[in-house]
This record gives sequence, C-alpha cells and structure tokens, in this order.
Amino acid sequence: MTFNMLVQIAIFAGLVTLTVKPLGAFMAAVFQGERNVLSPILSPLERLFYRAAGIDPTKEQHWTAYGLAMLAFSIAGMFLLYAILRLQAFLPLNPQGLPNVSPDLAFNTAISFVTNTNWQSYGGETTLSYFSQMVGLTMHNFVSAATGIALAMALIRGFARRSAKTIGNFWVDLTRATLYVLLPLAIVMALVLLSQGVPQNFSAYTAATTLEGAKQVLAQGPVASQEAIKMLGTNGGGFFNVNSAHPFENPTALTNLIELWSIFAISAALTYSFGKMVGNTRQGWAIFAVMGLLYLGGQFACAWAEQQPSAKLAALHIDQKPSALQAGGNMEGKDVRFGITNSAIWATATTDASNGSVNAMHDSFTPLGGLVPMVNMQLGEIIFGGVGSGLYGMLLFAIVAMFVAGLMVGRTPEYLGKKLESREVKMAILAILVSPLAVLVPAAIAVITPQGLAGLNNAGPHGFSEILYAFSSTGGNNGSAFAGLTANTPFYNLLLGASMFLGRFFWIVPMLAVAGSLAEKKIVPPSEGTFPTTGPLFIGLLTGVVLIVGGLTFLPALALGPIAEHFAMLAGNLY
Repeated sequence: MTFNMLVQIAIFAGLVTLTVKPLGAFMAAVFQGERNVLSPILSPLERLFYRAAGIDPTKEQHWTAYGLAMLAFSIAGMFLLYAILRLQAFLPLNPQGLPNVSPDLAFNTAISFVTNTNWQSYGGETTLSYFSQMVGLTMHNFVSAATGIALAMALIRGFARRSAKTIGNFWVDLTRATLYVLLPLAIVMALVLLSQGVPQNFSAYTAATTLEGAKQVLAQGPVASQEAIKMLGTNGGGFFNVNSAHPFENPTALTNLIELWSIFAISAALTYSFGKMVGNTRQGWAIFAVMGLLYLGGQFACAWAEQQPSAKLAALHIDQKPSALQAGGNMEGKDVRFGITNSAIWATATTDASNGSVNAMHDSFTPLGGLVPMVNMQLGEIIFGGVGSGLYGMLLFAIVAMFVAGLMVGRTPEYLGKKLESREVKMAILAILVSPLAVLVPAAIAVITPQGLAGLNNAGPHGFSEILYAFSSTGGNNGSAFAGLTANTPFYNLLLGASMFLGRFFWIVPMLAVAGSLAEKKIVPPSEGTFPTTGPLFIGLLTGVVLIVGGLTFLPALALGPIAEHFAMLAGNLY
C-alpha cells in the first residue's frame, strides 16, 4: 500500500463521513413530515402533486397495501419503459435515427432500470435515443431510487412505532424522496458536472477528423442530467458504453471524486436518519460503523491486489521478482487519468453500493482484485448498498445477529426494544436467502447450457468468473459487469432479467412483512439482560454474521472462479 493510496482512501472516506449527519438529519425531517430548509419552496408543489393524484397524505397503509402499491407502481413503470424502447424509432429526440430495441433487450432493460439494477447489455450511444435515455431511463433512475428510500423508511417506522397497524404511505414517501432528496441533489450535481465539461445538449453526433486523418464520430447528448442521478441514486447505468471511463461522463479528477462521493452519500446518510427516527443516533452510527469496516476491509484488499505485478507478466516471468515486472502494479484495463488507486476505490465503492458504474474494466483486474467486487455484491449489497436497500438489508442482518446473540445467552432476542420472535426471524432469513437464489441458480443454468457457454470470452476459472460475476451483479441489483461476457442474447437477456426481478422484489416482500410485524409490537424498556446494540460487541457480531453468511453461501463458487484462477496464475497458467 502506497502513501498516496492511503491518503486518497482517507479523503474519500472522510468526505462521506462528513456527509452523514447533515444529510441524514435532513432526510429524517423530510420523512417525518417536519418543516425543513426546502419546505417554503417545495411544500406547495408537494401538495399540488397529492391533489392531482387524488392522494390523501394523512392516510397511511398497512404493510400489505404499502407493498401492493410499490409493486403496482414498479410493474406499470416496467411496461412503460418497455413500450418506449420498442417504439423508439417513432418517438422524438432521435437525431441519429436509431431503430427500435429488440424485444428481449427491451425486456432486460425495462426490468434492469425498474429494479435499480441498471445492467446494460447494450452500448447507450449506439442503441438508445435521447428520448429513451431521458424519458425512459433517467425517469426510472429517480423513481427506482426513491422506491428504495421509501422502503427503508417503512422498515425504520416498524422499529420506531409501537402497537401500530401502518408503516406509512408509499405514495407520500415516493414523492418526498424524489422531490426533497434526489431532485435537488441531482440539479446541483448536474451543474457541477456541466462546469467540468460534461455535455448536456440535443445535438446530433459530431463527425471529426483525427490528427492521423481518420474519421471519428463523437457521441454526445443530455449526459450531465443522467450522470448526476445515475450516481446519486446508485443506479449506475451510463449514457455511454464504457460508463464513467468515458471522458464525457467523467472528464476530470474532480468529477471522479464527486461521483465517487455521490455513490455513498445518501446510503451512508440514511444510517443517521435511522438513528434519528428511532430516537437514538448511536444506533445509526453503529450500523454505519459496520458498513465502514466492511468497506475498508474490501478496499484495502482490492487496492493491495491491484498494486501487485500484472497477472500476465507474473505468469510469463514467475522467476523474476515482482519489482522487476510492472512497477506501478496492474494497469491493464485502467484509464491512465485515474490509475490504480482511483480504479480500485471506484470498483470497491460501486459494488459496495448497488451502483454498478465503472471507471475501469473489472475483467482486467487481478483474480483477487476482481474477487473483492464480486464478494461485495454477493453479501447482498448491504455495505452502504443501494439508496434505501442497503440500510434495510443490513437491518435484516441485524435481526439475524440479535437472534444469534439470543441463542448464545438463552433469552428472547430483542432489537431497539422490539422482541424478535419466530415470524420476524423467519422473514429476515427468507429475504437473505433470496440473494443466493437469484445468483447461484441462474449461474448454474448458464454454465451447463450451450447458450450460456457461448457468451464466454475466456475459458477456465476466468470464464466461470465472468458468468458468476454477471449473476452476482444482477441478483444483487448492482449492474456492473466483468465486461468479458457477451450478454446481449435472448438467453442471457431473459435469464439475467429474471435474476434482477428475483433479487429486488423477492427481497422486498418479506422485508415489508418484518416492518409490519415490528410496528404492531410494543417497545420493551431495556433491562440488565438487554444486549447493547451501540457498542463494539454488537458491531463485531453483526460484521461477523454478514461475513459468515456470505462466506458459507458463496465460498464454493468463488473457489471455482477467482480463487482457482489466482493459484493457476501463480503456477504460470492464464485464461
């Protein structure tokens, strides 16, 4: 680890930590219906939305009604996006005359953006019109992220309320998340990106002649507006095929830092919102500490692995000292503007959150460097995670951790004054089991079928890693790719789409059941036997539960992929 790398990691982690309290307190005020700094401007607009939609903001919903509203909204949005993509050629703002998107790719993309996964089996600048990018994708970047925040608020209310039958109103939570949180932040960030050279226009692509005399077409368009919400909403779907490695999406060192910060900003701040809304901010800081420890562990592992000599050179010259191979480490697949440090930070952050954007190609990472992003996704996207989804995922793990603690001391487990009985524990475990179901089952189908194997770019354990990474990404609603798998085929578009749907909605339903069950319970005062959930013991227990559950579930698959490739590389074999 170099001093430069340590400083850059510290700057990034410090900026995120400084954001937690002010943004978290603001969001807590917004979702508790309290007056905030934006109320004079946005409250009249909020009330106008409710009147236009016929929504009574004072009427709350049972968890089943809340869940049905969320599902209906998401499914309707999926059909709308599918229609936009299939009719693209007939819609406005298509200066390049791009054709309609094929049925299987439109199906995959519609599910991808509705589930906040933003997996892209296409190149944005060669496949989608400005209308599809803005009305189709950018709109879903807002509302899918707002849905995640709303669901987190529902679970928080489950812990905070006593003897209640309701957990909030989905339409109110969705509106407030979009209007007060996502939209203002996205406007400010888009303006900053514009100042750094990110384009925002409706012009046709520009034909240019290079210094060598070759002809080149420069794609452009309404990039800044999509880039801002892509990062803040942990969406990750890039305007261009190479995502944030493209100089029009990420032109400078400053934009790289700002976009990195935005990946974690809202998800990290929600931990403080949680503590504020349950009446004990130390509870929120404890959850933040667990997420921070898991992030730093993966970050240092990935950065160390990428500082090692190039995998290719190491395999060809295993008799030489590492210092004689590639002085700076593994630069394959990385932009020289960002180098190893910022590529490793981005890869770790984007897979800790369900962001999925990239500024380097993960397929070119060392086996152990590529292992870290894969594990991050397989843990359930809970290390800060998606906006909202990371928090509610970690809280479900906290329920399991307190159940384990209860077994060890021989008393009924409780968390935040709520007795955890069989219903809550079963629902939490059911939700956690969705991740391996959405990852391992479709990955197994892909590796035993000719259609699945036909998409591989590499053989051996690296080829297996390409498939495992793809389904870890879709099942975890991340969206990043190893970039070595040809996934734009009917087989992969349908199978990956099913994985995304399972990974999102089959997790949400049992989580809402937990929220509803907790809301109905009374809050029990702490006693001498109450397990403290704000100190190092709880932080260590929860961290251990997350790692053990993930390790037991995915270690056999990882042993066949990146771990096997690492030892094969040391023996001089490449794939």
